[in-house]
Amino acid sequence: MLRNHTLGAIQIPEDVWWSDEFAWSAVEQSTEYSLTGALIVHVGLRSSGRQITLASNPNGGWVERSVVLALQAQRAMPDERFILTLADGRQFIVMHDNARAFDAAPVRPACDLTAASNYRITLPLIEV
Repeated sequence: MLRNHTLGAIQIPEDVWWSDEFAWSAVEQSTEYSLTGALIVHVGLRSSGRQITLASNPNGGWVERSVVLALQAQRAMPDERFILTLADGRQFIVMHDNARAFDAAPVRPACDLTAASNYRITLPLIEV
């Protein structure tokens, strides 16, 4: 039996995976050289801004069109924050990352798609 992720009140199947889970670092670092040629390293900790991208894969992680429409409506709420609860129990306060595209494509394109038609998605979120 599949568990679900939840984004607010929207349920997303657990096989939609967090594709960029390990692409973020809490450590911010920049370097520059002084006039003498010495390396200066600036280091700090980020407190928010982690990208969380939930993505389907070619063989699974499909969501129904009704979920796609609910996610699209949710994205239209500017500055709205949601609790993302992953199927493993981890929770994050997120908002939709409207600077990146929400992608939803039908698994089997047809002219008569219904609310139950399956879609592959790429859902960009950002932790706040």
